Amino acid sequence: MSQGYAIELYFDPALENQVLKAWNVLARRQISTQLIEIESRPHITLFSSSYVEPLKLENIVKNFASKQEPVPLSFRSIGALPSDNNVLFLAPNPSLSLLHFHLQLCDAMKKEGVEIGEEYRADSWIPYCPVAEEVSRSRMAEAFTVLRDLKLPVSGYAMEIGLVEYSPVRELFSYALGNAVEP
Repeated sequence: MSQGYAIELYFDPALENQVLKAWNVLARRQISTQLIEIESRPHITLFSSSYVEPLKLENIVKNFASKQEPVPLSFRSIGALPSDNNVLFLAPNPSLSLLHFHLQLCDAMKKEGVEIGEEYRADSWIPYCPVAEEVSRSRMAEAFTVLRDLKLPVSGYAMEIGLVEYSPVRELFSYALGNAVEP
């Protein structure tokens, strides 16, 4: 039974591997294995909702992706969300290109009548890439120490946009940004 859907931004292979390295270090230390267990993929969530029609989103995302170029990303810091899930994340530099990309997606969804919740509206969205979920409070300091040992910044590009159903995570579709498809 689906709890919702999320539009996610995916990275080039080198940047994805840097994020996976963080996941694996935290898993080996038995701090958090949640993202690996749910078979997530390194990403930045652009939109999430329980009340949306996936077919409608597919048309919006497919059309949107074809008009976009890969977005440069640079993860420069680590942080935590103040929630019950104790999420740790890598924070991308909130560049104009990333913020504009998100704003354009929001505009495309609004034009098609898709309701965007408060945390994903362009004026309140905080981009982040989760690296650990459900970290026990007693291990938060250790998790931060492990993540601090990563060689930041790590940089690359957002290359794909896709829709997942959760929970469990299941990718429904993804599209390369721009005209990356060979003729």
